[in-house]
Amino acid sequence: MESQELKKELSATLDARRELGAEYEAALVDSFVEKVDTQVRRRLAEERLTAARGTHPGAAESADGNFGERFGFAIVTLVLAIPLSAIGAAQAQLSGLVVAWLGILGVNFVHAAKFGLLRRGDRRPDPLD
Repeated sequence: MESQELKKELSATLDARRELGAEYEAALVDSFVEKVDTQVRRRLAEERLTAARGTHPGAAESADGNFGERFGFAIVTLVLAIPLSAIGAAQAQLSGLVVAWLGILGVNFVHAAKFGLLRRGDRRPDPLD
């Protein structure tokens, strides 16, 4: 949409140049460059704001990190927990089961710490506030 506006501005600038003559060319070019510069600055500001929030345009991510990666890790952990529990319980009964689940919890704890999900009170400030 912005590129269409810039195309219209360029067309209007060229039409004005034809009507006004070469003596106004510098002023018309400066005016058009200023409009392009404003568009570029606005776009960069939007990208910086998006990056500060930790999200990317068009991507399904939460403010705390990549939801898809966290969800996939949780699924894999649950799937692997079944055979690990069976092996631990078969080899060492209850103590083997406890050790297997402590390992599973430890891995999930480290993964959660990677995304900062353990610090509930320490939220990122919202740049719009």
